[in-house]
Amino acid sequence: MKKFLFVFLLVFAQVLFSQTFKGKVIGVKDGDTVVLLIDGKPQTVRLAHIDTPEKNQPFGYKAKQFVSGLCFGKEVEAVIAGKPDRNGRWIAEIFYRNQNLNKELLRKGLAWHFKRYSRNSNYAQLEIDARKKKIGLWQDKNPVEPWNWRKFRHQKAVNQQ
Repeated sequence: MKKFLFVFLLVFAQVLFSQTFKGKVIGVKDGDTVVLLIDGKPQTVRLAHIDTPEKNQPFGYKAKQFVSGLCFGKEVEAVIAGKPDRNGRWIAEIFYRNQNLNKELLRKGLAWHFKRYSRNSNYAQLEIDARKKKIGLWQDKNPVEPWNWRKFRHQKAVNQQ
């Protein structure tokens, strides 16, 4: 009973504090960052629960192409929960025609479940399924997580100074 109450309160709080906005996708910065035009103003949105490869990383360009092909120039819904990230970007799930873009990237093997910022078991399972099927980036024997790729690139830049 306590577990049920806890889950109910958790879901209720998420619904209570989330906001939904409709906007047109006017830019795709990379596989997990888009720019929406909302009420005539551009707003950068980071896709929640996932992290896609960086542009210069294997499958980074494919992730960006996938996002562009699915929703560039189209009206989408952004479901935002919580406050913006340190870069001022909204963190959101993006929906186009009832399709969850964030989850589609995982299904296609073009993203990692970003466990550092997400405890969502649905996203975790989608990554596991893509890994088992060796879809997208999971075809590589040793795919490098984007957060480790960024860390390595930063360290390399610092060492070159």
